[in-house]
Amino acid sequence: MTLRHIISINDLSREEVEALFGLADRYLETLGDRQIPYRIAASASECSGAVMATLFYEPSTRTRLSFESAMLRVGGSAISSASPATSSAVKGETLADTIRIVSGYADLIVLRHPRDGAARLAAQYTSVPVINGGDGAREHPTQTLCDLYTLKRELHRLEGLNVAVLGDLQGGRTVHSLVYALARFGANILTMPAPGMELPAHVASRLREEFRYTMRSAAALPELSQLVSGIYAPRTAKPFASPAKIDVLYITRFQKERWKGGGVNYPRVNAEFLKAPAFADTLLMHPLPRTDELDPGFDVQDRAVYFRQASYGVPIRMAIITLLLNSGRKHSAQLLEDGLLQSQRAELDSGRMCSNENCITRFEESSTFGSLHAAGDAPHRLHCAYCDYKLIGI
Repeated sequence: MTLRHIISINDLSREEVEALFGLADRYLETLGDRQIPYRIAASASECSGAVMATLFYEPSTRTRLSFESAMLRVGGSAISSASPATSSAVKGETLADTIRIVSGYADLIVLRHPRDGAARLAAQYTSVPVINGGDGAREHPTQTLCDLYTLKRELHRLEGLNVAVLGDLQGGRTVHSLVYALARFGANILTMPAPGMELPAHVASRLREEFRYTMRSAAALPELSQLVSGIYAPRTAKPFASPAKIDVLYITRFQKERWKGGGVNYPRVNAEFLKAPAFADTLLMHPLPRTDELDPGFDVQDRAVYFRQASYGVPIRMAIITLLLNSGRKHSAQLLEDGLLQSQRAELDSGRMCSNENCITRFEESSTFGSLHAAGDAPHRLHCAYCDYKLIGI
């Protein structure tokens, strides 16, 4: 059986994402007007006796606890290392060695790490599936599955939605996974970065080259041109009508842990910010935690879906766990076909160092290999095999 991991949102096709949504729907029980995740007796037995390790080198509330709750609800159990301060990392143990050890204690590992590409490194040294719970400023694929699932339940579609992403688009890993997924599902992506916090060049390049998305000028939206920096839309999409309707505003906090300076002129979403007609019916989403970029006064409004968005993390992660732990069984194999979670890029053996100063290759050189790879549909471009940073032309 091929070992499967979820390292990037791009490891999942549209069909498999929709299959996960279908399974997550089964994990919701309606109680009046509330929908809560529950443990289904029939499926719980499939994960009975399984152990999940949550290995977190950065703080977390939602991701770690929702994964642990999800594992308990499908009949398994969880062990946790919630802080590097209480692990052998303080003694100098490498991530590669830690993963080797933890693979012997658990059937599934959820990893969060401050270094870009750490999850891909972990996948090289594990004997059990690895789920990326956030690696540096790179990606957070399971958060994006929660985000897409929220959109599907609230708006019943993804294709053609106008989704504005606002705030720290440079350091916000949730945004990077989200824009890839939105492109995959045919949404229009409107960027609203805080000053100096635009999408990283390698993310923007990938949208253009692999997802065939064209960057359009904000002049296409005269009433929002001072807010919207640019628009990523499928090359086959029709021009935006004016005035445009923003279906979703996805707000992110200032990622202070990834910046040396302060967040100058960071946007704050309040009634004044949303006074434009295009925002009249806009859903407000936030991966949380929030600081002061989102007015708490919106919390009581129906269009504020960020707390429901967080709660959907449990059924989505129940679905992920069930499928990964049972991927060798017939019914799951039909949903997760061979090669689903395998990278489509050809790895190249190279001694060139990644230009990303936060890449895991700079901190665990002895554990990394094949540091560059070529995109299957763009062989003239090289990416770091771990963090996908900065396309390098040859």
